[in-house]
Amino acid sequence: MPHAPKISFAKFSAPKKGAVVVVVNDDNALGDQARALDAAGIVPKAANIAEFKGKLASVLDVLTPEGTPFDRFAVVGAGPLDKRDEKAWMRIGGGAWSLVKKSADAAVILDMKDEEPDADAAAALALGLMLRAYGFDKYKTRKDKDESAKDKPVRVTIQCANPSKARKAFASVEAVAGGVNLARDLVNEPANVLGPVEFADRAKALEALGVKVEILTEKELKKLGMGALLGVAQGSARPPRLAVMQWNGGKAKDKPVAFVGKGVVFDSGGISIKPAAGMEDMKGDMGGAAAVAGLMHTLAARKAKANVVGIIGLVENMLDGNAQRPGDIVTSMSGQTIEVLNTDAEGRLVLADALWYCNERFAPQFMVNLATLTGAIMIALGQEHAGLFSNDDALAEHLSTAGTATGEKLWRMPLGPEYDKLIDSKNADMKNIGGRFGGAITAAQFLQRFVKETPWAHLDIAGTAMGSPSNDINQSWGSGFGVRLLDRLVRDNYEA
Repeated sequence: MPHAPKISFAKFSAPKKGAVVVVVNDDNALGDQARALDAAGIVPKAANIAEFKGKLASVLDVLTPEGTPFDRFAVVGAGPLDKRDEKAWMRIGGGAWSLVKKSADAAVILDMKDEEPDADAAAALALGLMLRAYGFDKYKTRKDKDESAKDKPVRVTIQCANPSKARKAFASVEAVAGGVNLARDLVNEPANVLGPVEFADRAKALEALGVKVEILTEKELKKLGMGALLGVAQGSARPPRLAVMQWNGGKAKDKPVAFVGKGVVFDSGGISIKPAAGMEDMKGDMGGAAAVAGLMHTLAARKAKANVVGIIGLVENMLDGNAQRPGDIVTSMSGQTIEVLNTDAEGRLVLADALWYCNERFAPQFMVNLATLTGAIMIALGQEHAGLFSNDDALAEHLSTAGTATGEKLWRMPLGPEYDKLIDSKNADMKNIGGRFGGAITAAQFLQRFVKETPWAHLDIAGTAMGSPSNDINQSWGSGFGVRLLDRLVRDNYEA
């Protein structure tokens, strides 16, 4: 990935070089500091000619004012004051990055006519800037001259009213950016590079931040009786792993909160093979596991005052002479038997054993699992919301609130006995598909059979974790969806 920008905060002063970005409200009015840099009144003239209205995250390049030392002068819109929340400031930061990404030095003048943005606004702008700056080009060997010449990160100074407070707020924000970008890296990696063992190694690297990490091998998974997870993995030459990550930042007596991720590093569909068109995208079928790993990075990096468990089931779903067959019956760790009618409904099998293991070992306050589980959720919700299923109204409400705050939006979907009976099997305790209709719901009903009475939520992120539409803070195929959402959930509700 390209160098992340190097961000600092400073008091207002006239920049000595580089690019300058000023922030304007929706009537293009400049604050006092920004107006001093535009003594010739170029911005209002340019805005009028370009019909620039200062809409949120819109951008405008203007001529560099004569007699100034900087080499670029640009404007980013902040939109109306009453809409300027955390998400808006992140989008403003993303817009600023689009203007300065080719510069060596840049200053963002956070000076508004209608308000004095606080330290949290400055930090949110910085987060948006860092997330927009992410790119994945590690396998590109041929680059143009501009790219080759730029071997140092862009230095961005955010000028604001209280730089010391902004710097303090940024420390937490930087941890979030690190977690999101770790999740993006994992999703973007090709499957030949990132198998179950390699993914487990990436999880193990979190020990450098103070996370306790255990990696369970195939031998240990067999001993635990994880027949559902192992059945998915048996067609691949690459052995499965279960990574167990613990961050103990809360009180010793406090029960942990737990997050479980589906980590199918490549999903061919198995014997129920997928169509060839688009199969390359199945390298991203571990988006849930990536989000959990990114979350654990964030919590550890910001020293979250909570006890948190992250568990990811890592397998590759391939087909060979040893692959699981449609019609096979497997025994899960719970002792419940599953008739596998479709080997492409494999993620729920991985999660079934991972959820049961998590519940039995840690007895958490709640469990939230994330998975790129069904195409059906994309038919229902498109790519703007992830599906939320839960057996607990309070947990569902906390998740929805965190989703609204971060812009990683959730939409609650139904559960119920009428749906649950659709996965009853004549030959086993259950089957792994429920028929053509309500596919995302019956998948959630399947998972619910492995959580007992523990408060639980399932997030189906198939439409939001990979290939989601580009926006002001993400230009990457892998979005890192879920890291900011779950960090906010922990921060707002479960920290000591």
